[in-house]
Amino acid sequence: MKKEEKHIDLKAIDNPDFLKDLSYRDLDVLSSDITNYLVDVTSKTGGHLSSNLGVVDATLALCRSFDFKKDKIIFDVGHQSYTYKLLTGRDLTKLRQKDGISGFQKVNESPYDHFECGHSSTSISVALGMATARDLKGDDYSVISFIGDSSIVNGLAFEGLNTCQDNKHKIIIVLNDNEMSISRPVGGISHLLRRFQFSKLYAKSKNLFIRISSKGKVGIKIYNFFYKLKNAIKRRFLTMTIFDNLGFSVVGPIDGHDIKGMEKAFAKAKRNSKSTIVIIKTIKGKGYKYCEEDKEGKWHGVAPFDKETGQPLKKPGVSWSEYFSSLIDKKMMNDKDVVTITPATGYGSELLYLEKAYPTRVIDVGIAEEHALTYAGGLSISGIHPIICIYSTFLQRAYDELSHDIARMKLDATILVDRAGLVGNDGETHQGIYDEAFLYSIPNVTISMPSNTLDANYLFDQSFEKHGPFVVRFPREEIKQNELIYPFKYGRAIKLKEGKKLAVVSLGPIIHEVLDRVEKEGLDITIYNSLFIKPIDLEMVKELLNYDKVIIYDVYGTKEGLAIHLIEALNNLSYKGVIKTLCVPDKFIKQATIKEQREDLHISLDDLFMEINK
Repeated sequence: MKKEEKHIDLKAIDNPDFLKDLSYRDLDVLSSDITNYLVDVTSKTGGHLSSNLGVVDATLALCRSFDFKKDKIIFDVGHQSYTYKLLTGRDLTKLRQKDGISGFQKVNESPYDHFECGHSSTSISVALGMATARDLKGDDYSVISFIGDSSIVNGLAFEGLNTCQDNKHKIIIVLNDNEMSISRPVGGISHLLRRFQFSKLYAKSKNLFIRISSKGKVGIKIYNFFYKLKNAIKRRFLTMTIFDNLGFSVVGPIDGHDIKGMEKAFAKAKRNSKSTIVIIKTIKGKGYKYCEEDKEGKWHGVAPFDKETGQPLKKPGVSWSEYFSSLIDKKMMNDKDVVTITPATGYGSELLYLEKAYPTRVIDVGIAEEHALTYAGGLSISGIHPIICIYSTFLQRAYDELSHDIARMKLDATILVDRAGLVGNDGETHQGIYDEAFLYSIPNVTISMPSNTLDANYLFDQSFEKHGPFVVRFPREEIKQNELIYPFKYGRAIKLKEGKKLAVVSLGPIIHEVLDRVEKEGLDITIYNSLFIKPIDLEMVKELLNYDKVIIYDVYGTKEGLAIHLIEALNNLSYKGVIKTLCVPDKFIKQATIKEQREDLHISLDDLFMEINK
């Protein structure tokens, strides 16, 4: 008679200790239940789906092999930790919602979360820091970096790997390969040596030999001789990888959906005396057909969707990303000296069809933001105009390259900063609110933000007019179609409405909501669209001297961006009136909807009109 399947009440889990009492059959049932649960939750809340479905089994194996009350794990990027959160007692029904569970690891959310990541390739450096602290304090626990094959190619990850080479503080790196980019070592002798390298006898003998030979000058010479001999034998008979050459022991590749096999691999890594890389091969999106069939990244991060059809619950309009992609298409069609660069955000920036249309001129450099900007500098100085499509939160990682390798030489480049402003549910690590301020500190950079399609066309065209690095910021929302006709001039603001006594200076798509409400309420005030954040329009500043009150309204950046520089310009001209600012405060903004965030930060339209009507 067929044995009845054992199902765990997922909402009753408070820690992962129960996993060690389950059979492998029970674990398969639990894995399937977790997969279905994650699909159900994200269909309502949105979130990172494919990456989480791919590591359900690996997370179960990790939680059975380690004790994360004392052992420490850092999920690189952190967006694939949903199963881990569930197994450590967290209810995901309010995932990524206000006052709910974060989509990333959060140290103040659970004692099981040991660090916070939101950008890629940080986990190896963090793990090494934790291991160094552990050894300096004389503590005893394992430190694990869980990193994907896309993240490990980033320069920061390689810096961490390189430091590990000469570092005696052991870490374990679990490398999740879901693109078949790492081949299995082949050959009978290679396989035999790998097995011997991780045997208990070898580990005990090695530790004993090190203790004996480390005493005295003769012992050290003997140790060095046999150490070189061992490495010579390895180089002759063992298929070497970059990780071997960096001083790591390597286990795998292992099937990332074989829990028993992964447990054996993790046991070897724990037993080994030096830093070890365990390579697991997983299927991204495993268990949900739409994710498994996705080859473009559509299901990496999702908005709420219908589980049965896979269709989004809300049909989106034309996004700013999509509109700028169409402008890029027209430009590249007519100008062969234009190249578009993206650091692994081709899907989000709507560039996939351009990659097919211009395969040699639309270049995805992978998760390598620093490289993307310096690469663009090399193109620009050689007569090719680069268009860099990058999210605001990721541009932070390339500040030095933009400053040193592009702006310093005033090289021409179009920098399209996607996801500018508050982004909502991804929370602190992804808000696009800081680039105004840090870009302002770099000489030779033009910073702009359109409010509608007319603005977008003008600014995009201007970015090719020899102004040096030219930044165009835009939010993650549907684009406003052209509603107004007005003349443009580089560096000049647009006066949308003439009034008396009070002037509002704003920018971006929200300015049309401001204008509509002002006209609806019949208010006699002036409204400026500060199309350019840098340079500040000094002609506008002179006109502002005639008003009793100036309100600077910027929901797309912190007060250290447009606001503080406009205030400085007014003060330099001895402005005598009242200045009020409604901008994003200089802080890390927690997850919620954009509407909720603006309300909590007191920068909503209602807050603006309360200030106007005072």
